[in-house]
Amino acid sequence: MEIDNDVAMQDATEEPLDPTLDEDASTRDGGGSRNEVGLEGSNTADHRSSKPLQLDSGNIGQLDKWIEHLSSCQVLSEEDVGRLCKMAVDVLQFEENVQPVNVPVTICGDVHGQFHDLMELFKIGGPCPDTNYLFMGDYVDRGYYSVETVSYLVAMKVRYPKRITILRGNHESRQITQVYGFYDECLRKYGSASVWKMFTDLFDYFPITALVDNKVFCLHGGLSPMIETVDQVRELNRIQEVPHEGPMCDLLWSDPDDRGGWGISPRGAGFTFGQDISEQFNHTNDLSLIARAHQLVMEGYAWSHQQSVVTIFSAPNYCYRCGNQAAIMEFDENHNRQFLQYDPSMRPGEPTVSRKTPDYFL
Repeated sequence: MEIDNDVAMQDATEEPLDPTLDEDASTRDGGGSRNEVGLEGSNTADHRSSKPLQLDSGNIGQLDKWIEHLSSCQVLSEEDVGRLCKMAVDVLQFEENVQPVNVPVTICGDVHGQFHDLMELFKIGGPCPDTNYLFMGDYVDRGYYSVETVSYLVAMKVRYPKRITILRGNHESRQITQVYGFYDECLRKYGSASVWKMFTDLFDYFPITALVDNKVFCLHGGLSPMIETVDQVRELNRIQEVPHEGPMCDLLWSDPDDRGGWGISPRGAGFTFGQDISEQFNHTNDLSLIARAHQLVMEGYAWSHQQSVVTIFSAPNYCYRCGNQAAIMEFDENHNRQFLQYDPSMRPGEPTVSRKTPDYFL
């Protein structure tokens, strides 16, 4: 497995990243933020409802129109994004930190703004709502179509709330998205940071983990030395920007490692954890598997820790240059697992030779 070298930041910087600089989170100077809106946390709590969104013929029709529009890789208007995010808050705020998910379900990893590959994923796995889906975060940044990708998945979540689960990844963050592409894409496509703020405020409501049939613990990153039981995850306050440290940070940033015990993560956030840690966590919580994303794996999936941990990565030819396959994992009623691998889709209107991606993105 290769670490997808995201770097945890104290603040997003005004200047472009210099690939020669050491960006370890513990040594980086904070610098000024590129946009102050939303960086001190979400004020979406002001817009919470007392009960979940009730779908009726009116909002179902509106959602179907948005989904059809988005499926052709066209952005929604800024006004419609605001309406969609408000509806999504009325769904997501009532989900749990450990969101229960029933079988059968298809579990997916990072998609990173690769919209046409997301459409390929739904072709391979089957259309939603016919197929139940669980996405483990990182919908934005790096790819060319982060706005379309996250808009589509959020619209599908609101339209089919019991059929699709969307967890938070380390890129569903105000600070990370200001460096790795989503912020700039919103500026380019809308002319202001308003849509970026709407979505990053919404990200605060995404569940941080899921539990499939009480046996498969799903999350973006990995385990935390401050979390021994799934019940401890349930007690966290997730309605906030991803902290720089602590258990919520670890769940979105940590990685499995060949070495035992806990280790310092080269990412500058989270930890590395060994087989002894994952096996103890699974035993304590009566789990059969930890499923996570967060790392580029060339075959689309990779086992760790004697098959107690699986990494799933669903962005083929990551950054349009890595040459990796993508995969999704089907988990059926009998807890049988099947991996479906796929290659990149054709991207209409784009050259076959993609632009050069700076090495520090990888």
